[in-house]
Amino acid sequence: MKLAQVDDPFGTIAPPTGVPTDPGVFIGGAIRIFLIVAGVVLMIYLLWGGLDWITSGGEKEKIVKAQQKITHAVIGIFIIIFALALFQLIAGDILKIIELTPGGWKINLPKIGP
Repeated sequence: MKLAQVDDPFGTIAPPTGVPTDPGVFIGGAIRIFLIVAGVVLMIYLLWGGLDWITSGGEKEKIVKAQQKITHAVIGIFIIIFALALFQLIAGDILKIIELTPGGWKINLPKIGP
């Protein structure tokens, strides 16, 4: 009895489409996702403070806590905007580490060899 020869029992596996193969594109996408998530969380916190203010019923202590939530959310928004602008200035304009592409940021990582 002669056995059939199997060259590759598992077949070939192609990488999934849409997945960045360049680590710089992946890191840029991760930063973009982080900023989106941070913005959504801050908007929820801002709305939560507004809802607490509306439902405070005129109680001074609840109004102060609601105002603090709103203040912290607005400060957080400004911190994220400032950090993004500073990152773009330093990494993009001064050090030329990142470049803006139509799909988002691309981080130019150093390469070893030719």
